[in-house]
Amino acid sequence: MENKAKKIHVKKGDTVYVLSGKDKKKSGKVLSVFPDKGMVLVEGVNIVTKHRKPRNAYQQGGRFKQEVPIHSSKVMLVCDKCKSPTKVGKKILENGQKSRICKKCGEVIDIIKETGEE
Repeated sequence: MENKAKKIHVKKGDTVYVLSGKDKKKSGKVLSVFPDKGMVLVEGVNIVTKHRKPRNAYQQGGRFKQEVPIHSSKVMLVCDKCKSPTKVGKKILENGQKSRICKKCGEVIDIIKETGEE
């Protein structure tokens, strides 16, 4: 059975607000998106401690803190204009381009680039 990629409402570089979990009410920038798993990596959110052994004489071992992915349903996009968490809507502009819009203030967040249609 193939694992299809899910559509995710946020992109790399977006600012998001965490809705639930141990980091509830925190916000951060999306570092990367994993559509096949439905997860996003957010800066400063869901930090865990990893224990690492040195693999050779030159490598430092110890405990390292790093971010791990969080499910995309637990985050909400923060609009740049109204500075509040909002749902994302889609709209076709007059020139035929598709865009993401803020459901609260109605402002255009960004233009969606078409991929694979040429």
